[in-house]
Amino acid sequence: MKLFDLDGTLIDSNGIWVDVDLRFLGRHGLTPTEEYTYAVGHSIFPVAAEFTRDYYGLDLTPEEIMEEWLSMAGDAYAHVPMKEGARDYLSRCARGGERMAIVTACVPALCRTALERHGLTDCFEEIVFAQELGLEKRDPQVYRIATERLRVSPGDCTLYEDAPSNCAAARLAGMTVVGVYDAFYDSYQEEMRKNSDRYIRSFTKLL
Repeated sequence: MKLFDLDGTLIDSNGIWVDVDLRFLGRHGLTPTEEYTYAVGHSIFPVAAEFTRDYYGLDLTPEEIMEEWLSMAGDAYAHVPMKEGARDYLSRCARGGERMAIVTACVPALCRTALERHGLTDCFEEIVFAQELGLEKRDPQVYRIATERLRVSPGDCTLYEDAPSNCAAARLAGMTVVGVYDAFYDSYQEEMRKNSDRYIRSFTKLL
């Protein structure tokens, strides 16, 4: 079975969150640090909001932070492009009768907006939202829960993912991992190769 991450893997959306971070912090007279950018880039929404509040000592609740973020990102997800070759690869897998699902840290509403935008909703048996599990995707338990829901063994799954720590977690859970290049993780390519069974620059390499 094929499992796909969404942000940075199937859709070119990581830049949206870089822009949201810059605009949000700018509103509050703050600047991002490498530590901050890495931390929130690897977190589920509520954890990232709590980290942001604590890291910068903001007088905002996590809920208020998330509301600001969503107001900035919502429209962008209605227009976000797919990654190169992703649509053709999904189409080929569907024609071949492959079972497919999504495992994502994306906010559920934004994920569904992007899938509907590209007519992909019916491609996937299930969408597993890390946010709803209360777990970050660098936790192997996310992938174990996903396979339990799908009634499949981790060893029979291949995950397509752009984040190095998530690739490592999926391998620990027993999956085969195909790392997918994204510019957000450009400086982590060696780590991606180390944590993946195969590393591709785009899905065109698989067509």
